Amino acid sequence: MKQQTAAIRTQVPRTGEMEHSTPMFLTSSFCFDNAEDMRAAFADETDDNIYSRFSNPNVNEFVDKMVALEGTEAGYATASGMSAVFASFMALLKKGDHLLSCNSIFGSTHTLLTKYLPKYGIDVTYVSADKPEEWEAAIRENTKMIYLETPTNPGLDIIDLEWIGKLSRKHNLILNVDNCFATPVCQRPVEFGADLIVHSATKWIDGQGRVLGGVICGKESLIHDIYLFCRSSGPALSPFNAWVLSKSLETLDVRMERHAKNALHIAQELEKHPAINWLRYPFLPSHPQHAIAKKQMVNGGGIVCFELKGGLEAGKTFLNNLKMLSLTANLGDTRSIASHPASTTHAKLTEAERLAVNITPGLIRISVGLEHVEDILGDILKALEKV
Repeated sequence: MKQQTAAIRTQVPRTGEMEHSTPMFLTSSFCFDNAEDMRAAFADETDDNIYSRFSNPNVNEFVDKMVALEGTEAGYATASGMSAVFASFMALLKKGDHLLSCNSIFGSTHTLLTKYLPKYGIDVTYVSADKPEEWEAAIRENTKMIYLETPTNPGLDIIDLEWIGKLSRKHNLILNVDNCFATPVCQRPVEFGADLIVHSATKWIDGQGRVLGGVICGKESLIHDIYLFCRSSGPALSPFNAWVLSKSLETLDVRMERHAKNALHIAQELEKHPAINWLRYPFLPSHPQHAIAKKQMVNGGGIVCFELKGGLEAGKTFLNNLKMLSLTANLGDTRSIASHPASTTHAKLTEAERLAVNITPGLIRISVGLEHVEDILGDILKALEKV
């Protein structure tokens, strides 16, 4: 089946009621007909559901759809995007290992890498997203994993997945790619050699700002280790949230097509605005990695970022004069969202760390929604008049 069909037609077996739409399995545990069946399930001799912290039909269906969309061997769903990122590290890395990471990453991921992984004896080295010559030079004998986002959050740097895939295979490293900004209908990292793909399903995958969720897709051997870690540590996705997310995947393709169409139009209209120093969108010819984006992405996604000439005060003024766009701690919604990364999602970074990844005081990130594009653009333009 094609991606779009798999997202709609992948479904757990129907119950005796012969329902057309998958019901919610809101249960903490599952029953067995006899003691031998229960023993076999706990001995992992069967695939029977035991306990919803381990597996659940709604969660299984969501994971099966994500695996089909990403083109991987297996997957595991978690309670949030950050629990997926954390599990992908802690299940596979140990004391003495070294992680190589792109320096332009989500603020909470930065906190994990700099504050918590070192407590477990795991070394981390940052390399610049836009300087590929730094990557191979930073690899050590004890390097085990490469982690990156592309497009990056929030600066929209594009990392060449084909190149980084070859580098990871050359040095026998696990390539772990956060594909949240692109989604699998826009970009499939596995086609370029990724071993793991992580998502905050809270974002575009849900697409309507309703529930939290995360998912890790990848090689079966790696996912098995992640499953064992999560089964014991407990960051399980709730059946209700999984049911919502599975339904959301049925419209992911058409939603992302519209998000990207709106975002490209807005980027084109704002690129030369007198209040803006620079603007980035992956499918604009002016983007520094435009050729790479066109090679590995179906479209440019739904995020646009730009720097206001007036810095921090201009950013505050802009946000305070928006009438329709939401100011909220999220992205990937049907409703357009504006945020100021330096004072919100990346506030825990030092000023030097922010500037190193182009998060300037005047940087604005727009998550372009599904409203009529002229309404989105009009609200932005009116707010820019006040800057």
